[in-house]
Amino acid sequence: MSDTTWPDERRAAPKPSGAPSGGWTPYPADGGPKPHLDRAHLHRLYREMLRIRRFEARCVELYQAQKIRGFLHLYDGEEAVAVGVMAALEPRDAVVATYREHGQALARGVPMAPLMAEMLGKVEGCCRGRGGSMHLFDRSRRFYGGNAIVGGGLPLAAGIALADQRLRPGAVTACFFGEGAVGEGAFHETMNLAELWRLPLLFVCENNLYAMGVPLANSDAETDLWRKAAAYRMPAERVDGMDPVQVEAAARRAVARIRAGVGPFFLEVRTYRFRAHSMFDTQAYRSRDEIDNWRHRDPLERLRSWMLANHQLSDAEVTAIDQEVAREIDAAVAFAEAGTLEPVEDLERFVLMDAVVQDDVREVP
Repeated sequence: MSDTTWPDERRAAPKPSGAPSGGWTPYPADGGPKPHLDRAHLHRLYREMLRIRRFEARCVELYQAQKIRGFLHLYDGEEAVAVGVMAALEPRDAVVATYREHGQALARGVPMAPLMAEMLGKVEGCCRGRGGSMHLFDRSRRFYGGNAIVGGGLPLAAGIALADQRLRPGAVTACFFGEGAVGEGAFHETMNLAELWRLPLLFVCENNLYAMGVPLANSDAETDLWRKAAAYRMPAERVDGMDPVQVEAAARRAVARIRAGVGPFFLEVRTYRFRAHSMFDTQAYRSRDEIDNWRHRDPLERLRSWMLANHQLSDAEVTAIDQEVAREIDAAVAFAEAGTLEPVEDLERFVLMDAVVQDDVREVP
């Protein structure tokens, strides 16, 4: 484990400090399969992270205008995690997300227009406006939703992986969860069963230092969370979650191992959210200096700077990509605002199942 820029959470200080910026290279230092870093792939990583960042920035505006209601948990700063992991997955794989899942849904390929319509509670949304920000779902892309309960997606992921193990050999289930979930009983039960049954399950722990407002050092005696996998004899790795290339490389190593049929893998991705836990959070638990210090490691800015310096991206291309993403977001907002609210007479629909639906595993190759 060579991540030397991560703060020492075991100090007596009540809050972890920010990490220094330091130099950066997109090539992981460790061995194993690496992403094919041609120009097109680098552009894709950058564009996908920018889409997530700008999508959420517009969501903040819509929330402040009271067009988005309820809770809103932003992924700002963590984009490299979703983009890196999704790049290692295939259409046949499944994804189980948390309630901070806008970035995961976009990176998985869920179209932006129905996502934005869902945020606004419109029938044209991916869940007919019934899920909202915390419960995005797309069966056609095997994106099995945001889960509002901390750790609630873990048993679900185990069930999907068990079914795929028998019905869709070779498919992998990636389960995202925050570091706060490792204290839940569901986490330990799922880890145990996953290793016991050799389930094709990738555990992706998005460690952003704070479970809501509680610093990791104040809630866990062992703050190197990847070590918890040893209790279940499960292989594990930690990776810099502010670097999409290193995340993708680690995810590819893990997924290749899982596809080989040798069992699950635990990936601790160390990241940081630049915004509050939710729009209702005053962030009294951390300082402005800490946030600003972490912003020096912004995955979007670091990748863009490196690409510009190494002639993998031009100023003109930066502008073109920015304009392309802006047009996509404007179109998504227009689609959402032109959408319709569900008729009152349909509000009791879906409380009970209309009919039994037989899932055909041949739908996803």
